[in-house]
Amino acid sequence: MDYIDYYKILGLSKSATEKDIKNAYRKLARKYHPDLNPNDKEAERKFKEVNEANEVLSHAENRKKYDQYGKDWKHAEQFEKAKQQQQQRTYQGGGQSFNEGDFSDFFSSMFGGAGPRQGGQSVRFRGQDFHAELHLNLKDVYTTHKRTLTVNDKNIRITIPAGVANGQEIKIKGHGGPGINGGPSGDLYIKFLIDNHTTFKRVKGDLYTTIDLDLYTALLGGDITIETFDGKVKIKVKPETQNNTKVKLKGKGFPLYKKEGEFGDLYVTYQLKLPTALTDKEKELFAELAKLR
Repeated sequence: MDYIDYYKILGLSKSATEKDIKNAYRKLARKYHPDLNPNDKEAERKFKEVNEANEVLSHAENRKKYDQYGKDWKHAEQFEKAKQQQQQRTYQGGGQSFNEGDFSDFFSSMFGGAGPRQGGQSVRFRGQDFHAELHLNLKDVYTTHKRTLTVNDKNIRITIPAGVANGQEIKIKGHGGPGINGGPSGDLYIKFLIDNHTTFKRVKGDLYTTIDLDLYTALLGGDITIETFDGKVKIKVKPETQNNTKVKLKGKGFPLYKKEGEFGDLYVTYQLKLPTALTDKEKELFAELAKLR
């Protein structure tokens, strides 16, 4: 395996902070995203490189291993374990001294060839876990739907359940890196980042929104129609409704994660909107009302 400079791919130095890595990844992922570069093989290649670099550098433990072991960072734990075992044998008088140069050769043969052996058989190692971010809009996760992701040159069809939360992470078993010497594959962890471009605020399964209410409906009552995620809904406004009154529409909120057919509630706050540009007649009538009050 050739050495890949993940820092260079993200345009960063080794002193980059977690925030630097996160910002660089998001910028480049958007730049080379397949949806924005259809049929562009070079952009697709760069997109994969950027995701691979982020998988390593955005996780502190993986980054530490990469900084220390370079291209062999995935096998750092096996190397340290083998080194410790050999040192124990040397200490107990069971073998000759084993210096760092010997370890370099040992490490190369251990993971570059047939692999380490125990009892005449190759030791199996579990593959690396992959981590990815999937950007979605709030409307995307109102209903259960399927998406195709490309991970390590493989297309994976996944089902995204309705009601998934921003920042939530799910595991797809066996879709990480391949195992070594016939070991099991790692897992794929997908973190959902959900953008909200709607007028609704989401708090778990509940939705909150504010709508304008004209003076006359507030005073006399009446029916108004509002938009929800599930279409338009008619609300009956009570007479003499005050400013900032909040009403609850049961079951008109967001679907609850993995609870088929269950929804949160929608809370609507009325914001009283006073009339402007009054005519002389309207001013006269309001003046009379003021006298009556």
